[in-house]
Amino acid sequence: MEAGEYIIDAWAQPALKEAFEQLPEIVRLFRQSGSASVLETGISPEEMVALMDRAGIQTVLLSAWYRPGRQVISNDRVAEFVRQFPGRFVGVAAVNLENPMEAVRELERAVNELGFKALRVIPWLWNRPPNDKFYFPLYVKCIELDIPFCTQVGHTGPLMPSEPGRPIPYLDEVALVFPELQIVAGHIGYPWTDEMIALAWKHENVFIDTSAYLPRYYPPQLVHFMKTYGRDKVLFGTNFPQLSFQKCVEHARALDLPDDVRRLFFGENARRVFKLD
Repeated sequence: MEAGEYIIDAWAQPALKEAFEQLPEIVRLFRQSGSASVLETGISPEEMVALMDRAGIQTVLLSAWYRPGRQVISNDRVAEFVRQFPGRFVGVAAVNLENPMEAVRELERAVNELGFKALRVIPWLWNRPPNDKFYFPLYVKCIELDIPFCTQVGHTGPLMPSEPGRPIPYLDEVALVFPELQIVAGHIGYPWTDEMIALAWKHENVFIDTSAYLPRYYPPQLVHFMKTYGRDKVLFGTNFPQLSFQKCVEHARALDLPDDVRRLFFGENARRVFKLD
């Protein structure tokens, strides 16, 4: 880690072999990203922390996963990672979107009992965009708990429909109905990155995280946004284990961002949005 540099990864998940077996849609994505080997072996918490150390990443927002009909990575499993390496891992909850009361109660438990700092829902897993009625009780609870709602925007690398990931009109409508809700939109919104930048500029509480894209492939308009009027709006992310910590950090440093912009992008924006001590 470079002197004075504190790196927070806004989007990663445990690399659990048993979880990959429940997500057949991601196999092609991992193969195209050069990370297919992890599907067979998985990565232990200890190995994950060693990889973070090698890359200079201090803290990772670690996401649970839920898909229709079952848990893939439970909140309690993520909590085990957090307890084993407090400060290195921070929990992001997942819930059963299609059972609203169960979902709200589980989110409240994850935050109040497990200490989680956010909720994440992956729209393509449910084939429901973020303005769907099933999300609305969760938005109210996120506001009450004072935590961000994290989601995926843009096309889907997995072989699933991309329409639920369009920023406009879906996420725009959510931000209009719930202006107090902090929204962290992951995966840069490509090929609708301009739409995502427009929403982050338009709405005070809408942010972009750069997970799932190597920094050398960030669209130029996103890099311009980061350097200028969006310096407080963009968070560094990897989508580990799809992309490696080290490669993402190395590529991000090669963007040659001004020092103040790099500090915001690598850590300070995430620290503020997720309320990390």
